[in-house]
Amino acid sequence: MPDLDWPMILRELITLFVVIDPVGSLPVFYFATATVPAALHWRFALRAVAVATVVLMLFLVAGQLVLEALGLRFGSFQIAGGIILFLFAMSMIFGDAKPAREIEEAERDHLAGAVFPLAMPSIASPGAMLAIVVLTDNNRNSIPDQMVTASLLLLVLLVTLVLLLLAARLKRVIGGTGANVISRVMGIVLATVAVDAVLGGLDAVGVLDLPESPGLIAGQ
Repeated sequence: MPDLDWPMILRELITLFVVIDPVGSLPVFYFATATVPAALHWRFALRAVAVATVVLMLFLVAGQLVLEALGLRFGSFQIAGGIILFLFAMSMIFGDAKPAREIEEAERDHLAGAVFPLAMPSIASPGAMLAIVVLTDNNRNSIPDQMVTASLLLLVLLVTLVLLLLAARLKRVIGGTGANVISRVMGIVLATVAVDAVLGGLDAVGVLDLPESPGLIAGQ
């Protein structure tokens, strides 16, 4: 087992919680289950989280291997990924809330289900796929370290499942406005994660020479 770096574990946990955004998925769940009998909501939630787990675990195991097979430098991926995450964060802060965008897509396609829009792109979002690859950088992290990250991912997905199972009760507490506010606050945290990823990528390709840092992603 690796020596546990609890501050780093906490930072990774926060990062995964931000990009998966369990609270932000609640309004999507409400929409997707609008025509589903209440007795089947728990199966609906379980299926959505199971699909999202498979997708994210595939990215954790094979994401970087695919990049390396294409001959791409991981530092370049960090820079590109950081830019994408930053744009995603800006849309969370200044644009429509994550749930609002995904519900609009579902209404436009007349498709409501556990796979779309709940499992993807709400739970297993592009930002989550990207972050999990960066957090498990094979060049910086051993297999045991990556297993710790995988465990944190499963923990966040478990929290997501619990929130979905409690969705009916939580709806009376936070409502759509509460989820919107939380999503925007998380966008600020995600913007910081994105900048840290870009700096780490610039350091990896030799453009910058940064000191060791306990950054959310780049400084592992």
